[in-house]
Amino acid sequence: MSTPSDDIGSRIILQGVHVDLTPAMLSIMREKFSVLLRHNEYIVRINARLNKDQSRGRQSHYTATGQIEIGGPDLVAHVEGDEAYSVIDGLVEKLDKLLRDRHERRKDRRNHPHEVELDADLPKIPAS
Repeated sequence: MSTPSDDIGSRIILQGVHVDLTPAMLSIMREKFSVLLRHNEYIVRINARLNKDQSRGRQSHYTATGQIEIGGPDLVAHVEGDEAYSVIDGLVEKLDKLLRDRHERRKDRRNHPHEVELDADLPKIPAS
């Protein structure tokens, strides 16, 4: 299922807290997070927040939090670091790993169903 580029932009929400997201940073973030949308077409929305810690003085410290809204429980990841771009890359990698793990778990459940244990004895059907 191919989605138009306008639809991809509306499904990715990017926020900067104590950081001005430049147009270059926004385009890089959209490009990186749109890869996740191409991996799984059932993603409803991706929320990404980049936060700069102001209590560190001159040294920059960034935290990024990402949330993928998808059928079932949302996938949430959190990354910290000293460079904004490396934090964004780490967040995309973590979210991608969460999506892959979720896919593998669902695939295993589908391909290897568990037998149903019943407490009651089943009646025997006489052979005809």
